[in-house]
Amino acid sequence: MDTIDSKIIAQLGQESGLTSEALGERVGLSPSAAHRRVKTLEQQGLILGYRARLSRAARGNPSTVFVSVTLTDQRQATMQQFEQALARTLQVSEAHLMSGESDYLLKVLVREDDSYERIHREVLSALPGVHRLVTQFTIRTLATED
Repeated sequence: MDTIDSKIIAQLGQESGLTSEALGERVGLSPSAAHRRVKTLEQQGLILGYRARLSRAARGNPSTVFVSVTLTDQRQATMQQFEQALARTLQVSEAHLMSGESDYLLKVLVREDDSYERIHREVLSALPGVHRLVTQFTIRTLATED
């Protein structure tokens, strides 16, 4: 990866929908050269994909809740079953394996038309291996990508 590749990645990181023409202008390449470089970066696995940034309204004006999860044990099978089930859970936008008191920290988005009580009872408590859930509600988000 050279300096131009780094510039391409930076530009696409800020605005993934750039055309090859606009990208080329920003990094000093022709549109075809910019397109070739992007395809090479994709093939090398440096660009994994593109996504749309949705407004809070488009996402149902969600509230953010953080949930610390302690599992019944830390056996590989228990963690694997938990992670596989968690991957199918639409309300969880991020999951982190943690050190410290709890095993996982989840970022849960609760849509305006839903309730955390329902998600806690029907979704999170039902995940395999869950021993304890500790919930913290967000009062206000200070910085966001949106």
